[in-house]
Amino acid sequence: MAKASLPLATLKNPADIRRVLDSLKLRLSGAPAVAETVRRKRAVLLNALAYAVELGELPENPVTLVKWKPPKVTKEVDRRVVVNPRQARELLAAVSYVGGYRRTRGRRLVALFACMYFGGLRPAEAVALRRPDCALPETGWGSLILEKTRPTVGKRWTGTGEVHDNRGLKNRPANETRIVPIPPRLVRMLLAHIEEFGTAEDGRLFANERGGVVASTTYWRVWDEARHLALTPEQVASPLAARPYDLRHAALSSWLNAGVDPTEVAERAGNSVEVLLSRYAKCLDGRQEVANRRIAELLDDAVPE
Repeated sequence: MAKASLPLATLKNPADIRRVLDSLKLRLSGAPAVAETVRRKRAVLLNALAYAVELGELPENPVTLVKWKPPKVTKEVDRRVVVNPRQARELLAAVSYVGGYRRTRGRRLVALFACMYFGGLRPAEAVALRRPDCALPETGWGSLILEKTRPTVGKRWTGTGEVHDNRGLKNRPANETRIVPIPPRLVRMLLAHIEEFGTAEDGRLFANERGGVVASTTYWRVWDEARHLALTPEQVASPLAARPYDLRHAALSSWLNAGVDPTEVAERAGNSVEVLLSRYAKCLDGRQEVANRRIAELLDDAVPE
Protein backbone atom coordinates (compact mmCIF):
# COMPACT_ATOMS: atom_id res chain seq x y z
CA MET A 1 0.00 0.00 0.00
CA ALA A 2 2.89 2.34 0.80
CA LYS A 3 4.51 1.66 -2.58
CA ALA A 4 1.31 2.54 -4.42
CA SER A 5 0.67 5.74 -2.44
CA LEU A 6 1.95 9.27 -2.88
CA PRO A 7 3.71 10.90 0.09
CA LEU A 8 1.47 13.53 1.63
CA ALA A 9 4.14 16.18 1.09
CA THR A 10 3.76 15.91 -2.68
CA LEU A 11 0.10 16.97 -2.43
CA LYS A 12 1.21 20.46 -1.46
CA ASN A 13 1.96 20.94 -5.15
CA PRO A 14 -1.25 22.07 -6.97
CA ALA A 15 -0.26 20.13 -10.08
CA ASP A 16 -0.05 16.88 -8.11
CA ILE A 17 -3.37 17.33 -6.32
CA ARG A 18 -4.98 18.16 -9.67
CA ARG A 19 -3.74 14.86 -11.08
CA VAL A 20 -5.19 13.08 -8.06
CA LEU A 21 -8.55 14.78 -8.59
CA ASP A 22 -8.53 13.98 -12.31
CA SER A 23 -7.95 10.31 -11.48
CA LEU A 24 -11.24 10.30 -9.58
CA LYS A 25 -13.04 10.65 -12.89
CA LEU A 26 -11.80 7.25 -14.05
CA ARG A 27 -12.62 3.70 -13.07
CA LEU A 28 -9.87 1.11 -12.58
CA SER A 29 -10.40 -0.01 -16.17
CA GLY A 30 -9.74 3.53 -17.42
CA ALA A 31 -13.36 4.09 -18.44
CA PRO A 32 -15.11 7.27 -17.22
CA ALA A 33 -16.79 6.95 -13.83
CA VAL A 34 -20.36 8.11 -13.28
CA ALA A 35 -20.85 11.54 -11.75
CA GLU A 36 -22.19 10.23 -8.43
CA THR A 37 -19.12 8.01 -7.98
CA VAL A 38 -16.78 10.96 -8.66
CA ARG A 39 -18.66 13.11 -6.17
CA ARG A 40 -18.48 10.41 -3.49
CA LYS A 41 -14.77 9.74 -4.01
CA ARG A 42 -13.97 13.46 -3.89
CA ALA A 43 -15.81 13.73 -0.57
CA VAL A 44 -13.76 10.84 0.85
CA LEU A 45 -10.52 12.44 -0.36
CA LEU A 46 -11.51 15.82 1.10
CA ASN A 47 -12.27 14.29 4.50
CA ALA A 48 -9.09 12.20 4.53
CA LEU A 49 -6.92 15.23 3.82
CA ALA A 50 -8.84 17.26 6.41
CA TYR A 51 -7.83 14.61 8.94
CA ALA A 52 -4.21 14.96 7.77
CA VAL A 53 -4.46 18.69 8.52
CA GLU A 54 -5.76 17.90 12.02
CA LEU A 55 -2.74 15.64 12.60
CA GLY A 56 -0.39 18.42 11.47
CA GLU A 57 0.80 16.50 8.41
CA LEU A 58 -0.40 19.27 6.07
CA PRO A 59 -0.68 23.02 6.67
CA GLU A 60 -4.06 23.21 4.85
CA ASN A 61 -6.32 21.03 2.76
CA PRO A 62 -4.78 20.98 -0.74
CA VAL A 63 -8.11 20.15 -2.39
CA THR A 64 -9.39 23.63 -1.55
CA LEU A 65 -6.41 25.23 -3.35
CA VAL A 66 -7.32 23.87 -6.79
CA LYS A 67 -10.16 25.15 -8.96
CA TRP A 68 -11.51 21.76 -9.97
CA LYS A 69 -15.18 21.03 -10.53
CA PRO A 70 -16.57 17.50 -10.36
CA PRO A 71 -19.12 16.50 -13.01
CA LYS A 72 -22.67 17.53 -12.21
CA VAL A 73 -24.82 14.88 -10.56
CA THR A 74 -28.31 14.42 -11.96
CA LYS A 75 -30.71 14.65 -9.03
CA GLU A 76 -33.95 14.30 -10.95
CA VAL A 77 -35.47 10.87 -11.44
CA ASP A 78 -35.61 9.77 -15.07
CA ARG A 79 -39.30 9.44 -15.87
CA ARG A 80 -38.48 6.55 -18.21
CA VAL A 81 -37.78 4.28 -15.21
CA VAL A 82 -41.24 4.78 -13.70
CA VAL A 83 -43.77 1.99 -14.30
CA ASN A 84 -47.51 2.54 -14.46
CA PRO A 85 -49.89 0.55 -12.19
CA ARG A 86 -50.57 -2.11 -14.82
CA GLN A 87 -46.88 -2.69 -15.46
CA ALA A 88 -46.22 -2.85 -11.72
CA ARG A 89 -48.87 -5.54 -11.25
CA GLU A 90 -47.47 -7.57 -14.14
CA LEU A 91 -43.94 -7.33 -12.77
CA LEU A 92 -45.02 -8.44 -9.29
CA ALA A 93 -46.88 -11.37 -10.82
CA ALA A 94 -43.81 -12.28 -12.88
CA VAL A 95 -41.66 -12.34 -9.73
CA SER A 96 -43.75 -15.24 -8.42
CA TYR A 97 -42.75 -17.35 -11.46
CA VAL A 98 -39.00 -16.90 -10.95
CA GLY A 99 -37.14 -19.98 -9.75
CA GLY A 100 -39.94 -22.51 -9.93
CA TYR A 101 -42.67 -23.33 -7.42
CA ARG A 102 -40.74 -25.74 -5.19
CA ARG A 103 -37.74 -23.51 -4.45
CA THR A 104 -39.98 -20.43 -4.05
CA ARG A 105 -37.02 -18.21 -4.94
CA GLY A 106 -39.30 -15.64 -6.48
CA ARG A 107 -42.51 -16.18 -4.49
CA ARG A 108 -40.84 -15.42 -1.18
CA LEU A 109 -39.82 -11.98 -2.57
CA VAL A 110 -43.12 -10.84 -4.10
CA ALA A 111 -44.20 -9.04 -0.92
CA LEU A 112 -40.72 -7.54 -0.57
CA PHE A 113 -41.05 -5.81 -3.93
CA ALA A 114 -44.66 -4.93 -3.13
CA CYS A 115 -43.44 -3.00 -0.06
CA MET A 116 -41.28 -0.88 -2.38
CA TYR A 117 -44.16 -0.15 -4.77
CA PHE A 118 -47.21 0.10 -2.50
CA GLY A 119 -45.39 1.47 0.55
CA GLY A 120 -42.56 3.45 -1.04
CA LEU A 121 -39.92 1.67 1.06
CA ARG A 122 -36.25 1.67 0.19
CA PRO A 123 -34.93 -1.85 -0.51
CA ALA A 124 -32.80 -1.93 2.66
CA GLU A 125 -35.84 -0.83 4.70
CA ALA A 126 -37.98 -3.61 3.26
CA VAL A 127 -35.25 -6.21 3.94
CA ALA A 128 -35.12 -5.16 7.62
CA LEU A 129 -38.91 -5.14 8.14
CA ARG A 130 -39.98 -7.15 11.22
CA ARG A 131 -43.36 -8.62 12.13
CA PRO A 132 -43.72 -6.66 15.41
CA ASP A 133 -43.36 -3.45 13.40
CA CYS A 134 -46.36 -4.25 11.18
CA ALA A 135 -50.00 -3.42 11.92
CA LEU A 136 -51.88 -5.74 9.56
CA PRO A 137 -55.65 -5.70 10.21
CA GLU A 138 -57.99 -8.14 8.49
CA THR A 139 -59.66 -5.25 6.63
CA GLY A 140 -58.70 -1.70 5.74
CA TRP A 141 -55.39 0.09 5.79
CA GLY A 142 -52.44 -1.04 7.86
CA SER A 143 -49.14 0.59 8.79
CA LEU A 144 -45.43 -0.15 9.05
CA ILE A 145 -43.12 1.28 11.70
CA LEU A 146 -39.68 1.57 10.14
CA GLU A 147 -36.64 1.78 12.39
CA LYS A 148 -33.81 -0.25 10.85
CA THR A 149 -32.18 -0.85 7.48
CA ARG A 150 -30.07 -3.85 6.45
CA PRO A 151 -27.87 -2.75 3.51
CA THR A 152 -25.39 -5.16 1.93
CA VAL A 153 -21.91 -3.76 2.59
CA GLY A 154 -19.63 -6.82 2.89
CA LYS A 155 -17.92 -8.58 5.81
CA ARG A 156 -14.85 -6.33 5.62
CA TRP A 157 -16.85 -3.20 6.42
CA THR A 158 -19.55 -4.16 8.93
CA GLY A 159 -17.24 -4.70 11.91
CA THR A 160 -19.33 -7.70 12.98
CA GLY A 161 -18.23 -10.19 10.33
CA GLU A 162 -21.70 -10.16 8.78
CA VAL A 163 -22.43 -9.28 5.17
CA HIS A 164 -25.29 -6.94 6.10
CA ASP A 165 -24.95 -3.90 8.29
CA ASN A 166 -27.57 -3.03 10.89
CA ARG A 167 -28.26 0.69 10.61
CA GLY A 168 -30.94 3.21 11.42
CA LEU A 169 -33.04 5.02 8.85
CA LYS A 170 -31.32 7.12 6.22
CA ASN A 171 -30.51 10.70 7.28
CA ARG A 172 -32.18 10.21 10.68
CA PRO A 173 -30.86 9.93 14.25
CA ALA A 174 -30.38 6.47 15.71
CA ASN A 175 -33.59 4.73 16.88
CA GLU A 176 -35.84 7.31 15.22
CA THR A 177 -38.82 5.70 13.48
CA ARG A 178 -41.02 6.47 10.50
CA ILE A 179 -44.64 5.35 10.21
CA VAL A 180 -45.82 4.40 6.72
CA PRO A 181 -49.54 3.73 6.08
CA ILE A 182 -50.03 0.87 3.63
CA PRO A 183 -53.09 0.10 1.46
CA PRO A 184 -55.29 -2.99 1.96
CA ARG A 185 -53.73 -4.75 -1.04
CA LEU A 186 -50.27 -4.69 0.55
CA VAL A 187 -51.75 -5.72 3.90
CA ARG A 188 -53.26 -8.82 2.28
CA MET A 189 -50.01 -9.63 0.49
CA LEU A 190 -48.00 -9.41 3.73
CA LEU A 191 -50.50 -11.57 5.61
CA ALA A 192 -50.38 -14.17 2.83
CA HIS A 193 -46.56 -14.05 2.87
CA ILE A 194 -46.43 -14.62 6.63
CA GLU A 195 -48.92 -17.48 6.40
CA GLU A 196 -46.87 -19.25 3.71
CA PHE A 197 -43.28 -18.49 4.73
CA GLY A 198 -43.49 -17.43 8.36
CA THR A 199 -40.79 -15.14 9.74
CA ALA A 200 -37.08 -15.40 10.49
CA GLU A 201 -35.82 -16.13 14.00
CA ASP A 202 -35.37 -12.42 14.69
CA GLY A 203 -38.85 -11.58 13.39
CA ARG A 204 -37.87 -10.41 9.91
CA LEU A 205 -40.62 -10.86 7.33
CA PHE A 206 -38.25 -11.64 4.49
CA ALA A 207 -35.49 -14.23 4.57
CA ASN A 208 -33.59 -16.37 2.11
CA GLU A 209 -34.04 -20.14 1.88
CA ARG A 210 -31.72 -20.65 4.87
CA GLY A 211 -33.40 -17.99 6.99
CA GLY A 212 -30.66 -15.39 6.51
CA VAL A 213 -30.93 -11.76 5.45
CA VAL A 214 -31.95 -11.35 1.81
CA ALA A 215 -28.88 -10.14 -0.09
CA SER A 216 -29.12 -7.35 -2.64
CA THR A 217 -27.63 -9.67 -5.26
CA THR A 218 -30.47 -12.12 -4.61
CA TYR A 219 -33.34 -9.72 -5.16
CA TRP A 220 -31.52 -8.03 -8.06
CA ARG A 221 -31.23 -11.37 -9.90
CA VAL A 222 -34.89 -12.18 -9.24
CA TRP A 223 -35.94 -8.75 -10.44
CA ASP A 224 -33.89 -9.05 -13.62
CA GLU A 225 -35.53 -12.38 -14.46
CA ALA A 226 -38.99 -10.96 -13.71
CA ARG A 227 -38.40 -8.05 -16.10
CA HIS A 228 -37.63 -10.52 -18.91
CA LEU A 229 -40.86 -12.37 -18.13
CA ALA A 230 -43.17 -9.36 -17.82
CA LEU A 231 -41.82 -6.81 -20.29
CA THR A 232 -41.37 -6.74 -24.04
CA PRO A 233 -37.82 -6.98 -25.46
CA GLU A 234 -37.92 -3.25 -26.20
CA GLN A 235 -38.91 -2.47 -22.63
CA VAL A 236 -36.26 -4.82 -21.22
CA ALA A 237 -33.63 -2.92 -23.20
CA SER A 238 -34.98 0.40 -21.89
CA PRO A 239 -34.45 1.94 -18.41
CA LEU A 240 -38.02 0.98 -17.42
CA ALA A 241 -37.90 -0.43 -13.86
CA ALA A 242 -34.28 -1.46 -14.46
CA ARG A 243 -33.58 -1.51 -10.69
CA PRO A 244 -35.71 -2.64 -7.76
CA TYR A 245 -35.32 0.90 -6.37
CA ASP A 246 -37.34 2.15 -9.35
CA LEU A 247 -40.44 0.70 -7.67
CA ARG A 248 -40.01 3.31 -4.95
CA HIS A 249 -39.69 5.99 -7.63
CA ALA A 250 -42.93 4.75 -9.16
CA ALA A 251 -44.68 4.83 -5.78
CA LEU A 252 -43.70 8.37 -4.89
CA SER A 253 -44.40 9.79 -8.35
CA SER A 254 -47.82 8.09 -8.46
CA TRP A 255 -48.73 9.52 -5.04
CA LEU A 256 -47.81 13.01 -6.22
CA ASN A 257 -49.75 12.53 -9.45
CA ALA A 258 -52.78 11.45 -7.43
CA GLY A 259 -52.75 14.85 -5.74
CA VAL A 260 -51.46 13.74 -2.33
CA ASP A 261 -49.99 16.68 -0.45
CA PRO A 262 -46.19 16.76 -0.94
CA THR A 263 -45.65 17.15 2.80
CA GLU A 264 -47.50 13.89 3.42
CA VAL A 265 -45.63 12.12 0.62
CA ALA A 266 -42.30 13.35 1.98
CA GLU A 267 -43.20 12.15 5.49
CA ARG A 268 -44.09 8.67 4.26
CA ALA A 269 -41.01 8.47 2.04
CA GLY A 270 -38.55 9.77 4.62
CA ASN A 271 -37.47 12.71 2.44
CA SER A 272 -37.68 16.45 2.78
CA VAL A 273 -40.28 18.24 0.66
CA GLU A 274 -37.51 20.10 -1.16
CA VAL A 275 -35.70 16.88 -2.12
CA LEU A 276 -38.98 15.20 -3.06
CA LEU A 277 -40.11 17.90 -5.47
CA SER A 278 -36.67 18.43 -6.99
CA ARG A 279 -36.21 14.70 -7.68
CA TYR A 280 -39.68 13.94 -9.01
CA ALA A 281 -40.49 17.12 -10.92
CA LYS A 282 -40.18 15.38 -14.30
CA CYS A 283 -42.37 12.44 -13.24
CA LEU A 284 -45.53 14.43 -12.62
CA ASP A 285 -47.77 13.56 -15.56
CA GLY A 286 -50.75 15.79 -16.21
CA ARG A 287 -49.78 18.55 -13.80
CA GLN A 288 -49.11 20.97 -16.66
CA GLU A 289 -52.63 20.45 -18.01
CA VAL A 290 -54.10 21.03 -14.55
CA ALA A 291 -52.09 24.24 -14.15
CA ASN A 292 -53.10 25.45 -17.62
CA ARG A 293 -56.78 24.84 -16.88
CA ARG A 294 -56.62 26.71 -13.59
CA ILE A 295 -54.82 29.65 -15.19
CA ALA A 296 -57.36 29.73 -18.03
CA GLU A 297 -60.23 29.72 -15.54
CA LEU A 298 -58.60 32.56 -13.63
CA LEU A 299 -58.09 34.62 -16.78
CA ASP A 300 -61.65 34.01 -17.93
CA ASP A 301 -62.94 35.25 -14.59
CA ALA A 302 -60.71 38.31 -14.77
CA VAL A 303 -61.87 39.41 -18.24
CA PRO A 304 -64.92 41.75 -18.02
CA GLU A 305 -67.96 40.82 -20.12
